[in-house]
Amino acid sequence: MTKSLFLLTTLASFALAGFATAQETTQTEEAPAAEAPAAGADLSVLDTGEPVNDAASDDNTYVKSTHGDWAVQCLRVEEGEPEPCQMYQLLQDQNGGNVAEVSIFRLNNGGQVVAGGTFVVPLETLLTEKLNVRVDSGQAKRYDYSFCTQVGCYARVGFTDEDVTAFRRGSAANVTIVPALAPDQRVTVTMSLSGFTAAYEEISALEQQGE
Repeated sequence: MTKSLFLLTTLASFALAGFATAQETTQTEEAPAAEAPAAGADLSVLDTGEPVNDAASDDNTYVKSTHGDWAVQCLRVEEGEPEPCQMYQLLQDQNGGNVAEVSIFRLNNGGQVVAGGTFVVPLETLLTEKLNVRVDSGQAKRYDYSFCTQVGCYARVGFTDEDVTAFRRGSAANVTIVPALAPDQRVTVTMSLSGFTAAYEEISALEQQGE
């Protein structure tokens, strides 16, 4: 739980079309043989390649700190630049299986939405039923899904100050999704709120330092 599946399908279609064309050409006419470089030709213009720095492909995300069940993840950037950070939690079922993940980050735009969140759920989720989040026994909220990739389906949501206050005061939030193959069932996992306040205050402080 990323290239677009549509893109991969398109590329595969082009590859199959090219293969079919090549077969047809072979059957109808003999392809000309490749010419060898002429004697005395300047071979210095040929590209001999260059070493690839494997470090460039390393994951630059690291865990800066942990508060209860929340990890503060940050992205390494150039020296002197502020590091973007977010809160993160992996949501598991009662058997320890990974069901979803959530990340929360601060927004300093002066609007009604004070924080953003991203939920990632399995591809086999019934998107029309939306994502349901309920803090303790409070009022549940439903959120639309934004898009899906090969990793999963994403719900990008906005949290108001009232939402954040509920997270601060609560002990747990129930996150419910509906399986596409069993639309009459509900899958609910617990988003622990242990350590939420400390983690949220840390990413808030880091956000202010970057202003």
